[in-house]
Amino acid sequence: MIEFMGQAYAVGLLRRLAAAGMNHLDLLVGQRSEDFAELVAAGRDLDVDVQVLTEDAPLDTAGAARRLLRGSGEQNVLICNGDVLTDLDYRDLSERHRISGALVTLALTRVHDTSSFGVIECDADDVVRRFIEKPPAGTTTADTVNAGTYVLNAQAFDPFPGNGPLSFERTVFPGLLGAGAVLRGHASDAHWQDLGTPARFRDGHRAVLEGRCDWPVAEGFARPGGALAIHQTATVDDRAKLEDPVIIGAGAHVGSEAHLNDVVVLRGAQIGPGASVRSAILGPGSVIPAKAQIGPEAVVVADA
Repeated sequence: MIEFMGQAYAVGLLRRLAAAGMNHLDLLVGQRSEDFAELVAAGRDLDVDVQVLTEDAPLDTAGAARRLLRGSGEQNVLICNGDVLTDLDYRDLSERHRISGALVTLALTRVHDTSSFGVIECDADDVVRRFIEKPPAGTTTADTVNAGTYVLNAQAFDPFPGNGPLSFERTVFPGLLGAGAVLRGHASDAHWQDLGTPARFRDGHRAVLEGRCDWPVAEGFARPGGALAIHQTATVDDRAKLEDPVIIGAGAHVGSEAHLNDVVVLRGAQIGPGASVRSAILGPGSVIPAKAQIGPEAVVVADA
């Protein structure tokens, strides 16, 4: 629910899924359903039924999905991680799954260095042959890794009884493969990156602003050129200097002679005259005093 490109990340994901033809979303979260009211409201605007399902104790990556889907008979369920920026074609992935008859179809992405990822080896027909966890360089020719998006049939959970924690990556997918089930991988050139650190969060904005990732941008943003986006309700002094990538959210203010480079300015943040901000995230309502020097690699919150 963190603001990304002017709206909650999950709202952008919802808009992409709705554009692909989805009309129902189950959001599997922790204990606080009230945090997601914005997404439920966005679903009504997009004619998508959004249900927020909580869990009393953490259920890992697959436990909540098992609880929801087991015994449902569903044949074509799309599952997305909640921290991945991608412009993957969801409709195409779902159609490939339907045609193939596989129990599970995994979206894959290619990486140069496999040592930090779980690698998935497929044959020439895209059938998964092996899962390799973080192989050292040179130990496999495969360069495809799990991209955090799957299409599966609910029967995938049948071999895994119980109601507690369950992991797709460590238990479900290797277990199904070991039992002889057909899993397929689909590698694409779609943009893919994790947003789970401040640096990756900034890089995600850069990818959208530079046009490398097709992701929904909230209404009201002007694009004056380069990798810049400024909300129509923000104010930027004519003598401020913006070196892209920079995005300035709703109601924010950038003072005279302030200098910003590689900065995500979230809604309502205030930057004083002469301040210098580099490689930073300014949280909603945060205040940067005049002539302050912030960054690199800074995250500023309100009342700091």
